[in-house]
Amino acid sequence: MRMREKTKSMIHGKKGIYVVPNLLTSASLFGGFYAIIAAIQHHYEPAAVAILLSCVLDALDGKVARYTRTTSHFGTEYDSLSDLVAFGIAPGVLAFQWAMEPFGRLGWLASFMYVICGALRLARFNVQRSGDMKYFKGLPIPVAAGFVASSILFSAEVQGGFEGKPVLIIVLMYALSFLMVSTLDYFSFKELNLKKRKPFNLLVSIVLVLVVIAYKPRIMIFLISALYILSGIVLTAVRHERRRSLATRSHKMVTERESTD
Repeated sequence: MRMREKTKSMIHGKKGIYVVPNLLTSASLFGGFYAIIAAIQHHYEPAAVAILLSCVLDALDGKVARYTRTTSHFGTEYDSLSDLVAFGIAPGVLAFQWAMEPFGRLGWLASFMYVICGALRLARFNVQRSGDMKYFKGLPIPVAAGFVASSILFSAEVQGGFEGKPVLIIVLMYALSFLMVSTLDYFSFKELNLKKRKPFNLLVSIVLVLVVIAYKPRIMIFLISALYILSGIVLTAVRHERRRSLATRSHKMVTERESTD
């Protein structure tokens, strides 16, 4: 009966979509849209919170789709379009309105550089999706957006961390743009399958991280984002050194074998 309905749907050209993951994607898109409106109205902290909520929803829609086996090509494309708005355009507009507007053209060029590098990062991710999913190539755009949003909340919490320093914001935007289109390796955490048995220490570590975030969320989210951004540089250097040492060792073994022969 199910095969008959599927065949009939294919004949008539009707294809359905999975509702739950796409609703989460729509909610993430709404968060980005709201952040743009709030930034234009100079409500920077609500805009930053909306972007961070979009980051959470973006992580959930993929997990829900995989756990419920409701992944689809439509959902993948819709998620990319939503990400471009929520994590590309929204943080670009927010950063410009918050700190870079006095610089005029230089300011909006920095915002545009962030947006276009975010779009390139998403396009590259889509065409390289079938590769090694243990690592991302380049800084993920949700992390870049989360860092921009958390910088605003951090600045408000410490009373002027970045305020009055628009040059620093411009440098950060260009740095984030470069990191997104770079070939640095970042942990993807996609192999962290929580449905399987895990060591007890993992549960303790997760609880500790949540407690620390709950204590000072505005500060800790910023610090965690910054640490993840820096981790890509360290991870890439470590993996490069490991590959170099393996290549040296292999070359040495071949040389010794040839000399023995």
